[in-house]
Amino acid sequence: MSTKKTLPVSGMSCAACAVNVEKALKGTKGVVDASVNFANHTAYVNFDESTKLEALQKSVQDVGYDLVIPDANAEGESDVYEKVREMQEDHYRDLKKKSIGAILLTIPVVLLSMVIPTQSWTNYAEFALTSIVVLWFGRTFFIHAARQARRLYSNMDTLVAVSTGIAYLFSVVNTFFPEWMTGSGLEPHVYYEAAAVIISFILLGKLLEARATSKTSDAIKGLMNLQPDEVVLVDGESETIIAVEDVMAGDLLRVKPGGRIAVDGFVEDGESYIDESMLTGEPVPAPKIKGDRVVAGTINQKGTLTYRASEVGSETVLSRIVQRVREAQGSKAPVQRLVDRIAGIFVPIVLVLAIITFFVWYFSGIDQAFTYALLSAITVLVIACPCALGLATPTAIMAGVGAGARHGILIRDADSLERGHRITDVVLDKTGTVTRGKPEVQEVLVIEETMEWSTLEAMESLSEHPLADAIVTHIRNERVPESAKPVVQAFESVTGHGAKATVEGQDYKIGKPSWIIDEGVTWTDEAEAWTVVQGEHGKSVVAFAKGTDLMALISIVDPVKPEAFEAVARLIRKGITVHMLTGDHISTASAVAREVGIDHVKAEVLPDDKYDYVEALQQAGKHVAMVGDGINDAQALALADVSIAMGSGTDIAMDTARITLMRDDLNGVPDAIRLSRHTVNTIRQNLFWAFIYNLIGIPIAAGVLYPSYGFLLSPMIASMAMGLSSVSVVTNSLRLRTVFHSRTQDR
Repeated sequence: MSTKKTLPVSGMSCAACAVNVEKALKGTKGVVDASVNFANHTAYVNFDESTKLEALQKSVQDVGYDLVIPDANAEGESDVYEKVREMQEDHYRDLKKKSIGAILLTIPVVLLSMVIPTQSWTNYAEFALTSIVVLWFGRTFFIHAARQARRLYSNMDTLVAVSTGIAYLFSVVNTFFPEWMTGSGLEPHVYYEAAAVIISFILLGKLLEARATSKTSDAIKGLMNLQPDEVVLVDGESETIIAVEDVMAGDLLRVKPGGRIAVDGFVEDGESYIDESMLTGEPVPAPKIKGDRVVAGTINQKGTLTYRASEVGSETVLSRIVQRVREAQGSKAPVQRLVDRIAGIFVPIVLVLAIITFFVWYFSGIDQAFTYALLSAITVLVIACPCALGLATPTAIMAGVGAGARHGILIRDADSLERGHRITDVVLDKTGTVTRGKPEVQEVLVIEETMEWSTLEAMESLSEHPLADAIVTHIRNERVPESAKPVVQAFESVTGHGAKATVEGQDYKIGKPSWIIDEGVTWTDEAEAWTVVQGEHGKSVVAFAKGTDLMALISIVDPVKPEAFEAVARLIRKGITVHMLTGDHISTASAVAREVGIDHVKAEVLPDDKYDYVEALQQAGKHVAMVGDGINDAQALALADVSIAMGSGTDIAMDTARITLMRDDLNGVPDAIRLSRHTVNTIRQNLFWAFIYNLIGIPIAAGVLYPSYGFLLSPMIASMAMGLSSVSVVTNSLRLRTVFHSRTQDR
């Protein structure tokens, strides 16, 4: 058995850091797999149960970082994330102090070097101010770089430490020992302002990056804030306010108008309307009476409700949503694996390029060749930062998953979000997906005058099929059984066909007409004609037989969802082929398909047939999304490239699917595909600009424009460009939060 955990990582400064941590975790004994997300500083680890968290933490610490694990008093994973949130806030405050301090001291350094004429004392003043900036405010760059160097690793801190360290030490030597340079006929220049400005700009860039990146997790923060901290516990006539963490299943709770439901449960007393928009996306409040289910985080609108807790803590729907969103935001898209490999070798390559740049300039034969060589090498080190590259994919994934969560589209992993843009075919289950999934009996054709309604009711009461519920409801509301309900023996549900049972020694069957016929029941022309007419009007027919005698035919209709036609039309406009599968008769399926505009229909299919249908499409080179809501859809959902479950469906369907539509609205399918396309486009934009930035920036920093145009990039400008590149990538990803604001444009 293996354990899967998502744990926060501290101390990472760039994508190369994430690669180092991932290597360390994968190299730990007992670890099956590990994935590290630089954007939200988490590690997803799948490890053997015999492996202790302390062993994982030590592996990460050995490469210069730290893994945050729950302490002995932690009650759950939420405690760990609360702790890491505090760490991130402390880190942001620390960055803010360092940035402000560094900038305040850098300004006079720049003024001294560029405005005030060189005096005997100016170099010493610059030395004093720059020493504080580099050795105090920028000390973490050198500390982290040293830790990495001891293990033959490198990251962004390596580039910053080497570049500013060289500029600072070179300037110190020329300040206190100028004769070393003048003795060689060279001018003892100092570059304190370069070192100070680089440190200041990089600190400022990291501050802006931390602030922007934190916004990509707003979805989780918003969801967690939906649950109240306290709740009213009812004990007889008394009421006590307790912490929501102390609520136990079975407790009786009370919520007043305007209050939020604290945990999942069922109404015991009172009537009200509940705003469930956080769960379903529907703005219209849902009425609640005794026996109705209420969900944590929803808002009570009108009356006071008393409800009994059924799921608490991590078992509530809200907690599961938060966990799924967190896992999805921390998961790694396939394209990110390529980016990680590039980031892992990026820093060593840049170090080599900087050395080459230095020697090319040094042996160029121009005046002040050493000075140009030093400045160009420093500029290459400063401008080449893997941060933008590392942030390109995860920030877009986090923003996309968050945007989906706020609109009732729960995406389980980055892989599904990335695959969605390639979908060519969408396969829809009919019942509960295209239709409401709440069938109603429309008409009954009694074949035998001795129709046994009580026996039929008794049999269907044992069935879990939605059509059985419709028949039982009809009998209880419209028919008066002629005798007490008989005892049903040997009840057997035949998946995809119907059910059979023995009652008082007689064999009974109920199910599809085709199956009833195969079981040897006598089928008349009247029954066939009636079945055909019902099917032409989109109604399902269920046959009830005693032995080989047909007793009655029951016509059942499952109303089409009002938004189904619009959702199908949106998919078709996107160039997607829509299919519908159902276990119903072909005439019923065709009628429903015509009503919603679907051309590709296959009826009378079993769960295995749905699986085979999806497999056949994939073998034909199609990228398939399967949408379903029942146990019979689970196989096809597991096989599909992208699996989507309706939120009103079974737990098995939602556990199998990678995307769950919390709204019972088929428009969520084109919405999810639209979100995927926007997310992938954002990833491509981010990666394009991250690569272009380095492809253009590094040669310019090395001085390729100098021979033709006399242009040489300043290290100070390079540091500013490096910081802005990361901020621009994160800002571009944040635009995904508005992806649904113009949804009507694709309708």
